[in-house]
Amino acid sequence: MRFIEITSSDFRKQQRHYFELADKGEKVVITRGTKQAYLLEPVSKDDLYFTPEMIQQIKGAQQEIKERKVTSFNSIDEMNKFFDSL
Repeated sequence: MRFIEITSSDFRKQQRHYFELADKGEKVVITRGTKQAYLLEPVSKDDLYFTPEMIQQIKGAQQEIKERKVTSFNSIDEMNKFFDSL
């Protein structure tokens, strides 16, 4: 995968250009000094909000908890054995 590395001053001068590159899937890395770098990439709607499907899953899990459809463990070892058995 190709990265486009630019300085923060270059980014300020040509923000539109670099946003368009990121929108097209290019990985734009903005450097600030010699020790800091930032990745510019679009944020999807799912990154910011819960989708209706996600909300339904959460509500379903909450209902299972209310109905005590849960598995409890007395120790970390017991939990690890349970997950290993799956």
